[in-house]
Amino acid sequence: MNQWGSLIIVVVIWELVSFFGLVPKFLLPSFTHVLTVLFQEGNILAMHVLTTLVEALIGLSFSVFLAGILAVLMDKYHCVHTFMMPLLLVSQTIPTVALAPLLILWFGYGMMPKIILIVIVCFFPLTMSLLNGFKQIDEAYLNMMNSFHASYWQIMKYVKFPFALPSFFSGLKVSTSYAIISAVIAEWLGGDSGLGVYMTRVRKSYAFDKMFAVIILISLFSLILLWGVNRIERFVLQK
Repeated sequence: MNQWGSLIIVVVIWELVSFFGLVPKFLLPSFTHVLTVLFQEGNILAMHVLTTLVEALIGLSFSVFLAGILAVLMDKYHCVHTFMMPLLLVSQTIPTVALAPLLILWFGYGMMPKIILIVIVCFFPLTMSLLNGFKQIDEAYLNMMNSFHASYWQIMKYVKFPFALPSFFSGLKVSTSYAIISAVIAEWLGGDSGLGVYMTRVRKSYAFDKMFAVIILISLFSLILLWGVNRIERFVLQK
């Protein structure tokens, strides 16, 4: 069975359950009906998809930038590592759904609270993946660089960072899958546009077929972003 076999099985089961009425169709519309809704609502959904994607990509970009800076500082300075590690761990214990309303109250209904939430969610796996990558360097390489009296930044540039790239991309894949979901969660609580805003509107009208359409879009674009990260990883690691 190929890599899409399990997905095909799920779709077939979904279609059969809906066809035989095992679950009321207004609660579980058929897959083919959901696809029809996707095409019917295409123009409206395109605007909401664009908003969510922009939020996710901006938030993910900030996460990569900030995680890179913090990971280097934590690797170089033990005091920074000691101070920041508890904060990083605590940040992952705060429920996203509980934090989102506060961000909306503090920063309004614009794009800012969504981006902040994405950064909070994506920042941790990126930082930890880089830190772990820095610490998995073979001591022989570090000893060789030290024998040449290389500075910390030279060691980082020529040894630590290149060797940490596989670990970094593992963290980036995790963060990429979180980014769109975090944006949608933040959009549930308010905004003018976005897949989360659209989901809230159709949920209130009990249009579950449209909700399933959004779920498919979220999964689809998450997979597209992951595919993009995989392509970048192959390009970078082959150099």
